[in-house]
Amino acid sequence: MKSNVINNYRMGGYLLIALGLINLRYQTGHIAVLQHSLVIIIPGALILASTWLPASAKKLDSKAVQGVSLAIGLLLIAYAVIN
Repeated sequence: MKSNVINNYRMGGYLLIALGLINLRYQTGHIAVLQHSLVIIIPGALILASTWLPASAKKLDSKAVQGVSLAIGLLLIAYAVIN
């Protein structure tokens, strides 16, 4: 089960990075597009990096962390869509 949870985190991290890069490309005319895109990209990169570190990967396996990260991930996805 642990590898399945880690794979879900990795896919979520990749999703946030992709959404941030898409946002950066398609919102080019807006003034603060880089800041808005980095708000999406940086958490995705941190989530992805944390799955490769054994100490943080253990912490990601708890139900509390899964719930919090799911909520934050959904908020970032919504932010990317409505931004």
